[in-house]
Amino acid sequence: MPIYNVRELLAFPPGDNTTETIINNVHFNVTALNLYNYTLYSNNTLSNGSNCWLTFDAFQPTMMANGTFINGTSCYDPYFGISSRGGLGILFACLFGLSIMFTLINLRKHGRLFLPNEKRFTAVGRRWQWYWMLFVAACGMISGITGIDVDRDYVLSVPIVLQSFFSYLMIPGILATVWEAVRHWGSWQERQIYDHDPFSLPQDDKRASHEFYMPLVFYMFAWLNFFMIIPRSWTALEYQRSLQQQNTLAKPSATDSRFKAGGFLAFLAWCTICYSLRHSIHYYKPRNRGQLNSFVGFLKYCPTKLLLTITLLLVVILYDIASSFVWSVSPLKFDGGAGWMYGLGHAPIFLIIAIYEIWGYLDPNEDRALLKQRAERGRAIDAELRLAKKPTWWSKMSGDRHLTNEQRLKELASEVGGGRATARNITRAIELGEMPPLPSPEQGNGGGEDPFRDDGEAQLLGERRQHARAESVADSDDSSGRARSERTLSVVASQPQQVR
Repeated sequence: MPIYNVRELLAFPPGDNTTETIINNVHFNVTALNLYNYTLYSNNTLSNGSNCWLTFDAFQPTMMANGTFINGTSCYDPYFGISSRGGLGILFACLFGLSIMFTLINLRKHGRLFLPNEKRFTAVGRRWQWYWMLFVAACGMISGITGIDVDRDYVLSVPIVLQSFFSYLMIPGILATVWEAVRHWGSWQERQIYDHDPFSLPQDDKRASHEFYMPLVFYMFAWLNFFMIIPRSWTALEYQRSLQQQNTLAKPSATDSRFKAGGFLAFLAWCTICYSLRHSIHYYKPRNRGQLNSFVGFLKYCPTKLLLTITLLLVVILYDIASSFVWSVSPLKFDGGAGWMYGLGHAPIFLIIAIYEIWGYLDPNEDRALLKQRAERGRAIDAELRLAKKPTWWSKMSGDRHLTNEQRLKELASEVGGGRATARNITRAIELGEMPPLPSPEQGNGGGEDPFRDDGEAQLLGERRQHARAESVADSDDSSGRARSERTLSVVASQPQQVR
């Protein structure tokens, strides 16, 4: 894209008469141009502040008496070819778009639950990292795509604003991404210790207090960075159509105190991330005595992915601070060099996302890893107690698995003897042979045994039946005796009595 060193007002070229001017071999009425406040600029454009038209080479607009232009080409239409800014923008837009697919895969992998959700370790806590990565990738795509029109437009307009807006919007997003990765790594270390011994990490000590306040401090700095940079007027960036406009309008806006303050707030957020990582290693990893040993232990226990991403994040923040002081390397300067913006801005951010994608593919799901650790602890305890694991066919030979605990106790009691027969023994007795018919009430027991009663009940029932039979026999004897005595009395009464 050419650089316009001078953009000044020009007088209308003379025409055939005093009321006419010829611009790019096209006749214009000077009175109509002045009426509608059109001005001719040195960059071969004709503009009145609302409309801007190209007036060079093949661009030959015609103006009607009512101010309407025919065959006109706007100054904000694409004219130049894609340069380094647009080419690199396409490359990074494709890379960020490709990362979204892998981020969704890792989000599904690490966000799934295989254990009941716990209040202390929520499922959304391990998903926030991937949510922020999606946000950053979307901003990177928009920033890269809009860089195409920054190269192609003849006069700068909205594309430079959109690219700058989404470039700076990636900074709080990538800060939150790295923070959530570091915080969740510490939470994962805590969860493993808590699963092994729930009473080893209380929630009312100094460690828990720090872990409560650290997220508040970090997000305070991150949101302050956001409010210092994003909610502002970005219109001044469009006025880079000449060197004078850059120095008087765009440069003061791009290097003001709000951009400087936003850069230092981002650095404070980065320091909070480092403190959180040091806190997790101090409490959840073996401790080392001495400053040198503590530093060596920090490097030993710090995950490689976190060490790399924190370093890359520092590069992004330092470039952000430097660009707020040095206008020549600022991403807001359209001709400042694409290498600075993409090399120190977009490239480290993409590398951070790529590192998390790779480690997300290699690391297992936390719930499954926890289940595996529980199984290993169970095998170790069995080995200490000298318990051998039964084969898989043992459960099929050791009884019914669908029974409750009470039913299993009854089953054991029936095997020892002296208890009520269980349904399993009844079924076995039925399957072994025919079940004898029950005696009718008229026939009595008939000497047979009730298969549905145990020995105690059968003995008690037999005694009751014998007692009832004895009572019935006694009653029948009494009734027959009484009948015999009554017949005797009736016979005696019927015979005549002799009077002495």
